[in-house]
Amino acid sequence: MIHLSKTTVFLTITGAVIAYIVGDIFIFNGPLEKKLTLEKFFPLEIPARVAGQPITQSQLDRATREQLWLEGKSVESISPADLKIARKSALNQLIDDELLNLEIKSCGEQIPVSEDELNERIRRLAGRFENKSALESAMKTQGIPNEQSLRNRLSTDIQREKFIIQRSGAAVKISDDAARQWFTEHQGSLDLPERVQVRHIFSPTLDRPQEEAKRKLDEALVMLTAKKKDFATLAKELSEDPSSRYRGGELGWMSRSRLPDEFSATVFSLEINSPTLIRTKLGWHLVEVTGHQATEPRNFEQAKPEILAALETIQRRDAIARFRASLRNSRAFSIEISDEFK
Repeated sequence: MIHLSKTTVFLTITGAVIAYIVGDIFIFNGPLEKKLTLEKFFPLEIPARVAGQPITQSQLDRATREQLWLEGKSVESISPADLKIARKSALNQLIDDELLNLEIKSCGEQIPVSEDELNERIRRLAGRFENKSALESAMKTQGIPNEQSLRNRLSTDIQREKFIIQRSGAAVKISDDAARQWFTEHQGSLDLPERVQVRHIFSPTLDRPQEEAKRKLDEALVMLTAKKKDFATLAKELSEDPSSRYRGGELGWMSRSRLPDEFSATVFSLEINSPTLIRTKLGWHLVEVTGHQATEPRNFEQAKPEILAALETIQRRDAIARFRASLRNSRAFSIEISDEFK
């Protein structure tokens, strides 16, 4: 009968455990090895790596917020399920962008971006906001400290777009026949929408009490109604919308789609030359509609520039999507994504 000492038993068990660990990690590629690998390459703050370059949790958080911001949404305004989808989408965008950066570097190409291109991109972005103050407030909430930082980010975006267009053949040309066929099939959707000519005096409430902002415009409405001062003078003296203040508060001709929902619903119901106070989430507005135009049909020649631009955008978008997918497939070996986002 064999008797084993406690020391012998301990050494035997220890040896077995070590043998299991070594076999799991170095021979069998078992569950323990996978866990260690996951923790090594994907700690909680690293959702993915591209060619060894980490995409951090903070990068993903910022990208998610920026993507939602550009869609007019926020992390707080959507459901947990939609937030999960948004985070996956943002991560995929970050991976694609990093792949593009690597491709551009490997080609050694210098891709210039002109001031006019940057200014146009900023103008298009600003058009999504009621005024410059609203844009600046939104920038700060997204961690974009100033306009130069925004310009740097947009410049990088434009460089990527140019590179893709050069490499993907995305510079397309639409024939008149194709444009005319599209017009025939979608003629009703090309009517000029209902529009109003509107001006306003803006008093924000982001940095002051609601009552104070409203009181200032109540007094302005009294002076306007009594004809002590005209609208343009009051706008110059009181409005805090820098884009319209020195133009008499003029916002120009606006369709419903160009105005925030909370603003357009009331504006389009106003009678002409009837100044009214409107409250939005940004503050108080003294608004006056000075003109109104109903929906108008357009013929092909009138709609042609818009049709050509839309069809070119669609074809370019499809070519860019194909290029991104091709690049991702060719470099799939360099992409590692944590299980949470697979």
